[in-house]
Amino acid sequence: MPTVTYLERREQLETYFDRTAVDAWSRMTSNAPLGRIRTTVREGREQMRNTLLSWLPQDLSGARVLDAGCGTGALATEAARRGADVIAVDLSPTLVKLAKQRTDQTFKTGSIDFQVGDMLSPKHGHFDYIVAMDSLIHYSAADMARSLGLLAPRSEHGVLCTFVPRTPLLALMHTTGRLFLRKDRAPAVEPTSPAKLHQLISAEPRLAAWRLGRTKRISNGFYTSEALELTHK
Repeated sequence: MPTVTYLERREQLETYFDRTAVDAWSRMTSNAPLGRIRTTVREGREQMRNTLLSWLPQDLSGARVLDAGCGTGALATEAARRGADVIAVDLSPTLVKLAKQRTDQTFKTGSIDFQVGDMLSPKHGHFDYIVAMDSLIHYSAADMARSLGLLAPRSEHGVLCTFVPRTPLLALMHTTGRLFLRKDRAPAVEPTSPAKLHQLISAEPRLAAWRLGRTKRISNGFYTSEALELTHK
């Protein structure tokens, strides 16, 4: 079960993405002109999305994929274009509504089922692949490991996720820089050292049958995130 800290942060995120900063994230995930800082974030997110997609099979025909924290649906759309049947889940009804409006569901074989809810809920079922791009970065390292322990047993082939690596430069940027105006700033991310997260993952009982796979750090201006792959031993 999710911890109290996970549930508290989930409530903050739901409020932020569904009410506080809908317009900001709608622009961020569109082709609308942005300022310099937000442009680097948009570009970094695109690089990360492309990285995670490159770790998935090019042909996903017949595969079931969970997009855990789907936002406005960009990753889910590409997976469906490759033939996957995607369950795309997000806490924010507003973002899910926007994702539905933006997504052309005329895929040759794939499909997307957008749902509002908790990405950790077992009601979503089992999958061939689970992807959680920048949806666990607001939680503590311990809660991230526990969340992966809830997700991985429901995946047949692999789990792809991201975390924010703790670096001196990133700490300085978070101290002196701001991604958004105060009125629409996101709940703080939770930077962690890769070594600490890897240790927590290795110690998570529900991940005993899993091992760490590929990693890749994307650093572009005010965007820094590290991709992590879990595969069966």
